[in-house]
Amino acid sequence: MMRWEALLAPYVQVVEELKVKLRGMRKQFQHESSHSPIEFVTGRVKPVKSILEKSSDKEIQPDDFPRMEKELQDIAGLRIVCQFVDDIYTVVDMIRSRNDLKIIEEKDYIEKNKVSGYRSYHMIVEYPVETIHGFKVVVAEIQIRTLAMNFWASNEHSLNYKYKGSIPADIKERLRGAAEAAFKLDEEMSKIKHEIQEAHRVFYRS
Repeated sequence: MMRWEALLAPYVQVVEELKVKLRGMRKQFQHESSHSPIEFVTGRVKPVKSILEKSSDKEIQPDDFPRMEKELQDIAGLRIVCQFVDDIYTVVDMIRSRNDLKIIEEKDYIEKNKVSGYRSYHMIVEYPVETIHGFKVVVAEIQIRTLAMNFWASNEHSLNYKYKGSIPADIKERLRGAAEAAFKLDEEMSKIKHEIQEAHRVFYRS
């Protein structure tokens, strides 16, 4: 385990640094404007068991960490949750404008959701860190989604874990229906976005 701790230390550092920076962006919005597109930020380093399972699926040997680093882009993962769909694209533009990381891939599962119903915006980035062994560029995945999308995805993840990736057909169909209902909620809330924001301003001033 000590070996894994050493190997994953730079990923832990990336997650912690990016959480601080992204949460800092949220605070700046709160101080300087009436609405922050970022509701909250979380992050994690993928558990060793999950890394090994995904590596096995890709036929990567359990001791071939250099190949894991190259092919597994989500060892370090950040999640940004927003109130509204258009907030997602505001955050995407903000990340694109940063000069402390490099975007190497983007996937928009909101405009074109997965067959399962999954919706989210994914950005794969390279982020440099200084370690005790020197400079290292680490790949991390940033997922950006609404509260409704996050609720759906969290439950789908739990069901995938329960059924080991083979969710029964009837439950899959219900999940697809729930995904559409969640997105309909997002669309309806976006239509009254300005009224909601004004309500928040009145609430927090009182």
